[in-house]
Amino acid sequence: MRQQRKSFAHAPFFITTKKVTALISVALMLVGAVASADTKQVRAGVLKFGTVNWELNSIQHHEIDKANGIELEVTGYANGNASKVAFQGAAVDVIVADWIWVARQRAEGKNLAFFPYSLAVGALMVRPDANINSLADLKGKKLGIAGGPVDKSWLLMRAYSQQQNGTDLADIVEPQFAAPPLINKLMAKGELDAAINFWHFGAKLKAAGMNSLVSTAEVLPALGVEGPVPLLGWVFNREWAEQNPELINGFLASSYAAKAIMLESDDEWERLRKNTKAKDDAELVELRDTWRIGAPRSFGDADKANATKVFELLAQSGGKKLVGEATSVDPETFWDGFTIPAK
Repeated sequence: MRQQRKSFAHAPFFITTKKVTALISVALMLVGAVASADTKQVRAGVLKFGTVNWELNSIQHHEIDKANGIELEVTGYANGNASKVAFQGAAVDVIVADWIWVARQRAEGKNLAFFPYSLAVGALMVRPDANINSLADLKGKKLGIAGGPVDKSWLLMRAYSQQQNGTDLADIVEPQFAAPPLINKLMAKGELDAAINFWHFGAKLKAAGMNSLVSTAEVLPALGVEGPVPLLGWVFNREWAEQNPELINGFLASSYAAKAIMLESDDEWERLRKNTKAKDDAELVELRDTWRIGAPRSFGDADKANATKVFELLAQSGGKKLVGEATSVDPETFWDGFTIPAK
């Protein structure tokens, strides 16, 4: 494993290579991992160049899957819809999706379950020269939005604006819906004044000198949601999980053991540098630190109650285009067969 570059010495969570080795052992012990010759395969379908691959890379590099009695097989797909099609066709066992989609699928009779992978940590970013210091200052400005008209961060920002100022952002800005990389390019050129982008593109904007006007973490408490909400998670068939608890829980244990390493080890991020496609140290540090903020620390009754509140907010804003026939969150949406290891 590579040693850290000197430019990382000032960054938080500095840890030596020797300590990383010890940390891996501790991480495996936290989840009760026991090496087994009788490993069974778990097939994960993910976005080919998505950030989830960083964690999966750590699992496979450190052979955490084998230590938990499974063999992880990763298949990359061109987009999220392709991975969902593969999942629905039983070509893979687990995918990353949001629990809004799971609730929608359950309303259509599909017995799916969800366990947290990442918190919603997006933000509304603005150019430093756009003279935007509040939501009201967005009036007449060009706002880039990734994910389309029913993007969850966009819907939450609209609800927040209505609560704070009595105005819907959709009525005062010039929304520009576009792919995440294009939004960042347009921000860099000054052709957009502000942007709501996926978290890692937002981190890159911050590293490039853009400012965060308001984050999801600030929006949720103002809307009555006390605590972070894990919007993205591992999704799988509940019947498969109930019939194969050692597979799904071995996979989730591997996921959180890898998270433990990524939360503490800067050396691990140096190893993952090429995977992140960070163009410089500043961008890598921003990606690393933002990822760490988004790692779930718990998923108990309070977290599930918060998720239910967010569903109600999004259902009001997005309607059937977002939630389909779902009118509430079925308690069986969330998998309770695994507990996030305590730190």
